Amino acid sequence: MQENTVQDNTEGQGTVKPFAQFDAATDAGVLDKAIKAKGVDELTIIETLVRRSNAQRQQIKAAYQKTIGKPLDVALKAALKGELEEVVLGLLMTPAQYDSFLLHGAMKGLGTDEETLVEILASRTNKEIREIKQVFKQGNIIASYHTALYEAGEKRKGTDCGVFIDILTSRNACHLRRVFQLYSKYSKVDVAKAIDLELKGDIETCLIAVVKCAGNKSAFFADKLNLAMKGSGYKGKILTRILVSRSEIDLAKIKQEYQNKFGKSLYQDIQDDTKGDYETILLALCGQ
Repeated sequence: MQENTVQDNTEGQGTVKPFAQFDAATDAGVLDKAIKAKGVDELTIIETLVRRSNAQRQQIKAAYQKTIGKPLDVALKAALKGELEEVVLGLLMTPAQYDSFLLHGAMKGLGTDEETLVEILASRTNKEIREIKQVFKQGNIIASYHTALYEAGEKRKGTDCGVFIDILTSRNACHLRRVFQLYSKYSKVDVAKAIDLELKGDIETCLIAVVKCAGNKSAFFADKLNLAMKGSGYKGKILTRILVSRSEIDLAKIKQEYQNKFGKSLYQDIQDDTKGDYETILLALCGQ
């Protein structure tokens, strides 16, 4: 199988950038003061973490451990609560740790959160999947889910699920886009529709997600964000998951896609659907 060696073309299109005048020890001190402030200074915590890159946050964690003598995430978990706590703890993890945390959470307890599993496994590059596997210690959970996906698919007469899976999960995005263009010349339907006609269940959901991500990953995430806020009530976990994981990768492009597709800004929709410190940190990640 061909290995995905092409870099993701969304690199550098995030809303969060490295802080120019960065000093890990200073930030560690600022956070410690905010944590110990009467009532907790949530705004300072938000401003400090959102305006630092993930690599800089890892340095802050090391500095905090060295100077204060305990892990920063433990201190923040004790100081914060609810959805703000979830976002802050997510920002303190490396991308691979955060994805692994989400995958583990999606598979523990009763039932399986297929939506989270599909989103992560379909949208991450091969390099990102390899890093997740390292966190998972040889990737046993990733492998077991691929097996579960295959078994969930209903193999119809004349349909070889293995061929669909092999082609869609072992090629890079540029290659897949070319395959889809050629496919449409020989068929009356596009690849996504063909999968819909031939496959059912989780395997269908996953492969359609792969097709969408290969075609336009930013549009894929814009759709998910819009659905999360559509109708009555928002789905906070989806907002948190996407904004934390895409903030340094392609959130700026996702915002553009969102505006183009739905005629309104992602910033405004988040503002309308959330409140309090959770709203503040999501809007800070989103950027004006």
